[in-house]
Amino acid sequence: MIKKSLITPFSTKYNTAPFSKIENSDFLPTIKEAIEIAKNEIDAIVNNTESPTFENTIEALDFSGEQLDRISSIFFNLNSAETNEEIQKIAQEVSPLLSEFSNDITLNEDLFKRVKTIYEQKDKLNLTTEQQTLLDKKYKSFSRNGANLPEDKKLKLREIDKKLSQLKLKFGENVLAETNKFELHITNEADLAGLPEGAKEAAAQTAEAKGKEGWLITLDYPSYIPFMTYAENRELRKKLAIAFGAKGFHNDELDNQENVLNLAKLRHERANLLGYKTHAHFVLEERMAKTPETVQKFLNELLEKAKPAAEREFTNLEQFSKELDQIKGLQKWDGAYYSEKLKQKLFDLDDEKLKPYFKLENVINGVFTVSNKLYGLHFEEISDIDKYHDEVLTYKVTDSDGNYISILYADFFPRPGKRNGAWMTVYKPQYVKDGENSRPHISIVCNFTKPTKTKPSLLTFNEVTTLFHEFGHALHGMLANTTYPSLSGTSVFWDFVELPSQVLENWCYEKEALELFATHYETGEVIPMELIEKIKASSTFHEGMQTLRQLSFGLLDMSWHSSDPTGINDVKEHENKAFESTKLYPDVADNCMSTSFSHIFQGGYSSGYYSYKWAEVLDADAFEMFREEGIFCETVAQKFKDNVLSQGGSEDPMTLYKRFRGKAPQPEALLRRAGLIEK
Repeated sequence: MIKKSLITPFSTKYNTAPFSKIENSDFLPTIKEAIEIAKNEIDAIVNNTESPTFENTIEALDFSGEQLDRISSIFFNLNSAETNEEIQKIAQEVSPLLSEFSNDITLNEDLFKRVKTIYEQKDKLNLTTEQQTLLDKKYKSFSRNGANLPEDKKLKLREIDKKLSQLKLKFGENVLAETNKFELHITNEADLAGLPEGAKEAAAQTAEAKGKEGWLITLDYPSYIPFMTYAENRELRKKLAIAFGAKGFHNDELDNQENVLNLAKLRHERANLLGYKTHAHFVLEERMAKTPETVQKFLNELLEKAKPAAEREFTNLEQFSKELDQIKGLQKWDGAYYSEKLKQKLFDLDDEKLKPYFKLENVINGVFTVSNKLYGLHFEEISDIDKYHDEVLTYKVTDSDGNYISILYADFFPRPGKRNGAWMTVYKPQYVKDGENSRPHISIVCNFTKPTKTKPSLLTFNEVTTLFHEFGHALHGMLANTTYPSLSGTSVFWDFVELPSQVLENWCYEKEALELFATHYETGEVIPMELIEKIKASSTFHEGMQTLRQLSFGLLDMSWHSSDPTGINDVKEHENKAFESTKLYPDVADNCMSTSFSHIFQGGYSSGYYSYKWAEVLDADAFEMFREEGIFCETVAQKFKDNVLSQGGSEDPMTLYKRFRGKAPQPEALLRRAGLIEK
């Protein structure tokens, strides 16, 4: 029995998701019903007796399945942010159904004929740029997903897609289960030496919540990272680091090695079936980079610039650890600890000095203020819409004239049902239909340090930049102003999507921005100028090693996806080869990154992890324009909003970027900012 209130447009304020009215048991029947409705909409397009036109075929196709998109968005967002065994079980049933439905569309010959008819006469149709982009995208969604295949190969494609959707889910479930399973239970306070008071208190609260004495350290980032950064007990750091690096690598029921091999091989088989050499060739056709060769060249050129600096930094760190604690061989569990000690020595700066100036509520207000000064946005916390958890904050976003722009959900703290990391997502996209500009519902999800009994949530500087990063994505979604839902907001090439997020991080390093929100949580004192200078001075600290680390992830991704993986039988052995050119620390035999590399094996970053560095080139180049004209220059902000943030995927991203910047991006801007070449 389905709830009619879920299958029709929601009768809620701002048309928001009615979380309180949704039971887990509603999802499967509602999604099945929504699929049937969407199928009927497709049938109506196919059976239209009029000749195919852009409006009755391409436009109708883009607006079809609206309620299916909404209910499945709610479901999968909850599966990431507030999951449980019941939801995970439903996901295993729902994913193949959605995969099958997607195949029903892309392998529908009669529908493809209509799309192809329009595509072949596109030059005569006098379409707008956005309409041309949509037509191109719709045609490719068929041609790149098997529409031109013979029937037997279409069936094979369906089979592969079904398996892939289930494998990705299983991979993610295993990683989450591994994260939740491990606990470092400490009963001797001496084992916490070096750990900041706030981290100790949080560990005590975690233990208390689980009915245990002492302190609990987990693999959740707000617990794991402070321990690895500050704990003096090297053996416990080792134990924790090995546990973190061994997720999905225990040869047990949560092992992901077979899932990794199967995902890589099925992706390759799928690409071959569609006429592409590898999965990377398939993926990159629809990216700014275009080919695996371009990506490899890009990564290797950065590697050439970063590696000498990284090796120098590593040698210095080894020497420092030897002088300080007679460490004979620096290991992975030593890196964060001695880096922090060296940073304190060089800059007299550590997160414990900074955290009192970064109370979560103040940083939220800070990112709101920066967004207001740049784009005229106002954020009003509201309590009259549903949310999926009590901790979630909800905001109504308006522009400087009071016009409604967006709904924003913000979810900041770790929970057992929430995966690690930080992300932005969409509950409802922006689009224009029947003359009405339907506004988006955007969510940012993070895992920050929770408030304790004695302290509010005080963020590390890294958490501050993470919040600004996710908010940059949120701005891309909130300021969307396109006609079609599939081109709206963050629906852009993956190597362009990180530009809005990464560019906003730059404001975290600017005095003019920091003074707006970085005030001491007890005294109200504005962050002292000397700390701002130290933040800036330390911003390139170990940049060579950080760059090498990011490049290693990109190279690992490409190693799985830019060549034939059918001969790979040993995940760990393959990974070691991929890491060879970027290796600094000795290998840890018990660890394997691929088995918990959710970005590429669960998320959408397969053949795309390089895009973080690619977008850094764009963001460094873009921010130089802000620096030249003033970081709150309204003219530059308006140009960025008009040509990047509001445009979504309505036009080729390089065209949009050049329209904003007046020229192609210069890689030297990133190298200058990173201190890898002279300014």
